[in-house]
Amino acid sequence: MVDITQKQSTLRTAIAQAVVKVSSENTITAIKEGKVPKGDVFAMSKAAGFLGVKKTADLLPDCHPLPVEHCTIDYKINGLEITVEILVKTFYKTGVEVEAMHGASIVALNMYDMLKPIDKGVEIHHIKLLQKTGGKSDINRT
Repeated sequence: MVDITQKQSTLRTAIAQAVVKVSSENTITAIKEGKVPKGDVFAMSKAAGFLGVKKTADLLPDCHPLPVEHCTIDYKINGLEITVEILVKTFYKTGVEVEAMHGASIVALNMYDMLKPIDKGVEIHHIKLLQKTGGKSDINRT
């Protein structure tokens, strides 16, 4: 693990994205109407994403445990694609990029798990960092 004892705590933010693609408009309709057999896809996936963000250091050996001070998870449906966007914030010595990407991955995996009984063609695409601020460098890919 990298030594961060000499680093200064600053506001660190990261925005990550994942895209879940379904194979049928019927799947989108089932999500919108709350008719997916396993439950409310957006609510359950949001809860899973929050856990993913908070548990990142438990699963990735080189990640520092850090205080997650804010997290939002939003969805946008465009045709057969659901774009998941996660914002994570902390005031700490190291960034939250991996936490944001991990959270986006977990949301997408949870959506896949919930949708597989009604759609065998669900795919996960484009898990990526869109933006980070704080620390030595900022990144903006939005």
